Amino acid sequence: MLLVTGVNGGLGALVLERLAGREGVVAGSRTPERVPDGVPARLVDFDRPETLAAAFAGVRTLLMVSAGAAEDDVVIARHGAAIAAAERAGVEHVIYTSLSGDGDHLPYALAHRWTERRLRASATLRWTVLRNGLYAEFLGAIAAPGPDGVISAPLGDGKLAAVARADLAEAAVNVALAPGAHAGRTYELVGERAVGGAEVAGALGAAYRPGRLTEARAAAAASDAQDFQVPMLVGTYSAIAHGFLAGPGGPGDLAALLGREPRPALEVIAAGR
Repeated sequence: MLLVTGVNGGLGALVLERLAGREGVVAGSRTPERVPDGVPARLVDFDRPETLAAAFAGVRTLLMVSAGAAEDDVVIARHGAAIAAAERAGVEHVIYTSLSGDGDHLPYALAHRWTERRLRASATLRWTVLRNGLYAEFLGAIAAPGPDGVISAPLGDGKLAAVARADLAEAAVNVALAPGAHAGRTYELVGERAVGGAEVAGALGAAYRPGRLTEARAAAAASDAQDFQVPMLVGTYSAIAHGFLAGPGGPGDLAALLGREPRPALEVIAAGR
């Protein structure tokens, strides 16, 4: 049995779409009643570890979509509870969606690296780590033109090796359907061609006049963002602007797992406009 967590939105939902109709696939969610009809679902709530024993019973492969929308201590507690429960339940293989290696400069990297270390330390679990790059859709959101048609995101001359979320979902499915071939592997799944503010502006027919990090911080703080999200956003801008997320360039692990070229980030951003 393959259990996929985090299926009510984002990456997990895209994974579930690709696995729908396959025998032995179960969705794990805090709100299983919201899982699409026809897909078996179990209650999985990382904040309620008592739900996990029943959820993981009979599961051989766990595709654990990271639960990162919180402070580090909360995320680490969630992931730690899930991995410990998987060990107790006799799960054989955990596939974890992590953060790309060049993301170590980002404020939200620590919980991902802790989770990777915890998996490697397990005495019973086989594991695969999918180090996902930042989504092209995310870049399109944080570098969206304002009402005046100007992109003012503080990206400077920096670029991001952004990747289509659908490609990451497809790669995760390919690994989950044959996990044994990927045991003990860590894959760096980033875009093949990095793009920056100027390229995004060109794809959207906008102008690019990058602002400053101070202005971005003030705008985020004045929005409905939670407190911990403000440094996450500003740190992401800074890492891109200063050249830490441009990727190695050229074909890499993502193309190998997909068996084709990844979708160009600018096409994804333009399509989502």
